[in-house]
Amino acid sequence: MIRSMYSGISGMKNFQTKLDVIGNNIANVNTYGFKKGRVSFKDMVSQTISGASGPTQGKGGINPQQVGLGAQLAAIDTIDTQGSLQPTGRVLDLAIQGDGYLVVAEGTGTGNNITAADTFYTRAGNLYLNNNGYLVTSSGHYVLNNNVNNPAPIQLNGGNIDKIQNLSISEDGKISFISDGVLNEGTEPVIGIARYTNPGGLEKVGENMYQATANAGVRTIMTPSLDGAGTLVSGALEMSNVDLSEEFTEMIVAQRGFQANTRIITTSDEILQELINLKR
Repeated sequence: MIRSMYSGISGMKNFQTKLDVIGNNIANVNTYGFKKGRVSFKDMVSQTISGASGPTQGKGGINPQQVGLGAQLAAIDTIDTQGSLQPTGRVLDLAIQGDGYLVVAEGTGTGNNITAADTFYTRAGNLYLNNNGYLVTSSGHYVLNNNVNNPAPIQLNGGNIDKIQNLSISEDGKISFISDGVLNEGTEPVIGIARYTNPGGLEKVGENMYQATANAGVRTIMTPSLDGAGTLVSGALEMSNVDLSEEFTEMIVAQRGFQANTRIITTSDEILQELINLKR
């Protein structure tokens, strides 16, 4: 009886966590590059009332008798499926079609003080040029190039952005523009794409960014569209991969699961009350 109450409590906690994740998914339904979360459960340890015994000459075998003690969280996964692409017509809006993340970092823009701790990864490609000609994200992080060993911030035209005309970005990350009547094609750094052996091991840190963890595996800086890396689509943004109909369905399931576990607690409480009333 008391076991059932604690099982109900564990179920309520789990479904509350599931509702928290669903709420975050719905809140980010229009967040560029957002990847939805998914909660899965597993059963807790079971108490063995009677152990199993094998068959003998006179009797058959007996199966174990166990009482489960509730449920617990198994995982909160990040589902990194492709989101739909929304055309914007803006050259510096970049969507990634396929695998990989844009590599961004905090730093001065020189590239000399960028460490692994300063490096982040994002699928949100709404990029901008700052007043020094560096390609940055909406939160001001520098976008890095495809240098495998030492990716560095990308600065266009030596910082003279007032002279840049007809800017374009190809699917393989090459930046082209006209400056002082001269076509600059293939002279600027190429936008880099990072891939991990276990992208599910990346950790969300806010501002549409991820950082590496001990379980993310090996990082590879690549050129877009080559060797399995995704391609860049200029003039478009990747939307969230949250499906509202799926989230609302999961929300109803979680709500009913939460209600069912509260009923376990109230029923166990009523039985305890009946036991107390027996002495009257």
